[in-house]
Amino acid sequence: MRFRNLDLNLLAALDTLIRVRNVSRAAEEMFITQSAMSNALGRLRDYFDDPLLIQVGRTMELSPLAVSLEQPLRDIIVRIEAAVVATPSFEPQDSTRSISLVVSDYTLHTIMPAFIERAARLAPSMQFHFKPQQNFPHVLLERGEADLLVAPTAFCSSSHPAEALYSEPLCCVVSEDLPLVEGAISMEMFQSLGHVVMQPPNGGVSFAQMVCGQLGLTFRIDVTTFAFSSLPPLVRGTQRMALVQRSLAERMCRLGGIRIAALPFDLPLLEQSVQWHSYRSRDPALVWVREQLAAATREVHGA
Repeated sequence: MRFRNLDLNLLAALDTLIRVRNVSRAAEEMFITQSAMSNALGRLRDYFDDPLLIQVGRTMELSPLAVSLEQPLRDIIVRIEAAVVATPSFEPQDSTRSISLVVSDYTLHTIMPAFIERAARLAPSMQFHFKPQQNFPHVLLERGEADLLVAPTAFCSSSHPAEALYSEPLCCVVSEDLPLVEGAISMEMFQSLGHVVMQPPNGGVSFAQMVCGQLGLTFRIDVTTFAFSSLPPLVRGTQRMALVQRSLAERMCRLGGIRIAALPFDLPLLEQSVQWHSYRSRDPALVWVREQLAAATREVHGA
């Protein structure tokens, strides 16, 4: 199909080239040869009368025109994919759909086992792929690299629909042998003890750090890690503490060596939501997956 003398298949190639900025990797992703992708890039350069991708040392950088095309082109591709992948009818027991979800390791430990158990029973041929959460996780929805996002509502995008799944408190975990007064830490201890915190690999802060900042609570960070599930084990046998989601903390306490300590103040509840691209609201498979996520949440949290 052509539009104003442009083969529309080239748009998919341009979208991939702009995203990966490498001819070889773009060819691999589109399952074509490197020479075919090089030929596609040449045709695109002729059509737009622009280099589009410029070799700078060992890397390729986008031309100003390519930068201006990146977002509208991605928007077009996501719209097409949403229209092609979605089917008017959906039977979970017969479906072979592949669904990708962006989640934190906290969600993997708490909600996803119950969700996968339900899905395996009701839709045995569907495939699910979990991707790690990152700073500004909704970007993966907008790029079409994920179908659903499960994240704190505070980190969801206002540009796309979302549904709240559940809320739970944050709590403090400390080593089992840390001296406490009536099972609680004082404000002085909160500020003097070293903290173990989760920080997203590509920047940003966790929900716990965000709300502490909003409340004007300051503390010393001694250890950072990329996984919520590693927070409780990393305080074991130390004079440190960590703020952890209650359900995750309770699971980790069963391993021994750590305990939950009362905080000297109240923190806002952590509300988790599921979000999807606005173009995918009518995709019956995603509607079904969201329903199963809600059901799994009720199983785990009794909501």
